[in-house]
Amino acid sequence: MKNSFPKRERMVSKRLMDALFVGSRSMAAFPLRAIYLYKERARDEEPVQILISVPKKRFKHAVDRNRVKRQIREAYRRHKQLLHETLPAQQQLLLAFVWLSDRHLASAEVENRVQSLLRRIVEKEGDALTTRDF
Repeated sequence: MKNSFPKRERMVSKRLMDALFVGSRSMAAFPLRAIYLYKERARDEEPVQILISVPKKRFKHAVDRNRVKRQIREAYRRHKQLLHETLPAQQQLLLAFVWLSDRHLASAEVENRVQSLLRRIVEKEGDALTTRDF
């Protein structure tokens, strides 16, 4: 698998966002919260779609919000194979990262938190995915 982050992996559908925030699970690795939902995958959809949210309440300036989003995107891009390796072919993972702090972190620290969240999602849901019927 290529280590890239194409636009089709970004969640842009309002319908998918609503489904994610209504019937989802979440976990935190401060200052990030991961909200995720497994659903049946249509043939033309990507296996994983993500959404990154950095609230204006946390950072007033767009430059600061964009910096944090870039850090999260890069960390996800480097470690997304953790999800792709364990996800069954007929399922899709909708994933949102929400920033909870009003302070910046070093890129290495953000990467550690993203990696931790991805591993916890795989560990927590990996066994249940193989036995679940969608």
